[in-house]
Amino acid sequence: LDEPAPYVSVGKLADSGVQLEVRPHSHPDNYWTVYFDILEQGKLALDAHKISIPFPQRDVHIYQH
Repeated sequence: LDEPAPYVSVGKLADSGVQLEVRPHSHPDNYWTVYFDILEQGKLALDAHKISIPFPQRDVHIYQH
């Protein structure tokens, strides 16, 4: 929906990235379509600008005694 206008802001500066709050408004019947479309369009936009999503990594060291 055009009204109210979509809301986008920085929600949190996390350890592994920046969490964005993206809140478009839709008719209740279209909620899930809009929800998944926003996720997909966001990921495609990041990819188009060569912005990778950081994933937490853990190093495991095994020592034998």
